[in-house]
Amino acid sequence: MKSRLFDHIDLRVTDLQAADALYSVLLPAIGFPARRVGADHIAYDSAREHSKPEFVSLIEDPEHVPNNTRIAFWCDTREEVDEVAAVLPRATALNVEGPMFNPEYEPGYYAIFFEDPCGNRLEVCWRVAKNAEV
Repeated sequence: MKSRLFDHIDLRVTDLQAADALYSVLLPAIGFPARRVGADHIAYDSAREHSKPEFVSLIEDPEHVPNNTRIAFWCDTREEVDEVAAVLPRATALNVEGPMFNPEYEPGYYAIFFEDPCGNRLEVCWRVAKNAEV
C-alpha cells in the first residue's frame, strides 16, 4: 500500500485574497495547518509527517472559470464533519448544503457541500463503515 495517495492540489482561484479568507479557516480544520506564502500562491501543508507533506496550493488566475468539478475532503468521523460545518460561516463559504446524510450516494454517506468565494465546489465527507448502523 502506498503511504500517500496524492502529492498536492493546485487550485485556481480568481481572487487569491478572497479565497484565502475561506481556506485559511477550512484547511487547518481538516488537517492542512501550515500556511506558506509564495510570490504567486498560498499553500497549506498537511500535518502528516513526511519529508514533503501533501499540500493544497491556491493560485490566482483572474480568467479561471469554475465548473462542476468538486473536491471532497475526508473526515474520520461524523462529528468532524459537523466541526467543519461550524467554521464555514466565518470562512465565507457560499451555497452551503448540509451537513446531511446523502443516501443517494450510499447508505451512511454524510457530508457538507459548499463553494469557495471564486465558485469552486467543495465537500467534506465521512462514510459509515460497511455493515455498520447509521
